[in-house]
Amino acid sequence: MKTLKKEDIKQEVFDLYDDYAHNRLHRREFIEKLGAYAIGGITVASLMGFLMPDYSNTALADPKDRKLDSDYIHYTSPKGGGRIKGLLNKPRDAKGKLGGIVVVHENRGLNPYIEDTARLAALDGFITLAPDALSPLGGYPGNDDEGRAMQRQRDRNEILEDFIAAFEFLKSHADCNGKIGVVGFCFGGWVSNMMAVKVPTLSASVPFYGGQPKEDIDKIKAPLLLHFAGLDTRVNAGWPAYEEALKTSGKEYTAHIYPEVNHGFHNITTPRYDDDAAELAWKRTMAFFKEKLT
Repeated sequence: MKTLKKEDIKQEVFDLYDDYAHNRLHRREFIEKLGAYAIGGITVASLMGFLMPDYSNTALADPKDRKLDSDYIHYTSPKGGGRIKGLLNKPRDAKGKLGGIVVVHENRGLNPYIEDTARLAALDGFITLAPDALSPLGGYPGNDDEGRAMQRQRDRNEILEDFIAAFEFLKSHADCNGKIGVVGFCFGGWVSNMMAVKVPTLSASVPFYGGQPKEDIDKIKAPLLLHFAGLDTRVNAGWPAYEEALKTSGKEYTAHIYPEVNHGFHNITTPRYDDDAAELAWKRTMAFFKEKLT
């Protein structure tokens, strides 16, 4: 069996995976369509294995890092799912109160990639909370396919309330300075945009390739830093109208479109990951939060 590399994969295959990951293709249909690209020693099984997330050796932050306090907590989401589990992280030797960041997962629950991202942000000097919107259903099940199926059972506006409640939890935390930002990926990017609309005291919002709000954009108070993938025609289609509304309303925003990278380019666990774009986007994100939350 041929060992696959990113350059072996046609863009159409990444587009198929995007459709599958966002519930526009059922698994059987996804596998059938992959068959068209199983040529020259490439099998459907090898394509599937290559495209799926690999959490085995991809963490960038050590969960046991002695510079980090990291533990699971629960908080109440009165308008959302009730009792929500989240990963709370902070630098162990921090002096004084810290800016807070809510870290919002994709459409599959609190998986290891999002936990790792939340720890990285904490190591950069913030108190971070990464909630699991699957908590009312038993929590992230240990794999993304089941996680997506579970998240489809929940109303996305109730999930939004869960993350707004996380904002409130952090805001009142004894180690937080009261300045709270949000960063989210894919579905979490939509949540980040919507929190900017719904939470007037939000201090900063960073959506990664997130869906855009369609109304009440004039209510946004938080400065925005938006990251888009150049090949992500699905999400990018809504950006011109959103940008026009932000301009018309006089909002503070900066947008970056990273050329020739796919939706999910920040997620190190899949071959859509792009090291240069991910590193640059994260460097910009941390600089933005340090400016707005400290």
